[in-house]
Amino acid sequence: MIQPFPDDTFPGAESEPFWFLGGRARILVPGSRTGGTLSVMEFLDTAGHAPPRHIHDDEDEVWLVLDGEVSFFVADKRLDLHAGQIAHGPRGVPHSYLVRSESARLAVVFGPSRVEQWFSANGTPAGRLDEAPAAFDIESILASADDFHVKVAGPPPTA
Repeated sequence: MIQPFPDDTFPGAESEPFWFLGGRARILVPGSRTGGTLSVMEFLDTAGHAPPRHIHDDEDEVWLVLDGEVSFFVADKRLDLHAGQIAHGPRGVPHSYLVRSESARLAVVFGPSRVEQWFSANGTPAGRLDEAPAAFDIESILASADDFHVKVAGPPPTA
């Protein structure tokens, strides 16, 4: 049976934007609304943004490019995508991405949803779109990754 989300899903407390690793993020569909089966987040990143190559032991990821151009790196493959295209990062496989355009906006589906708590716990509230990203402590963020079964597998990709 298909059920709509309650009217208060968007916007709600979960959709407040926050800074994470120098990009803006927000939780669009929290795992609490799906019984933990999945969550959907939005990421807004600028040119050159690339998280370290990493592995999720527990989650699959599906990336939907909403705006911009992004290269996805999954295992030893590179996928150059633009708005409207989708890529899959299976659990247990090293992956990352690199923003190639001036900015890019992604919707990311995580299944199951637990990793969204890692993002929000390590984020800093964001205000206006024109403000600079908040500083972050990469060592602290990486130290907390173990609790969510996320492991760094290499440096961020480059062009």
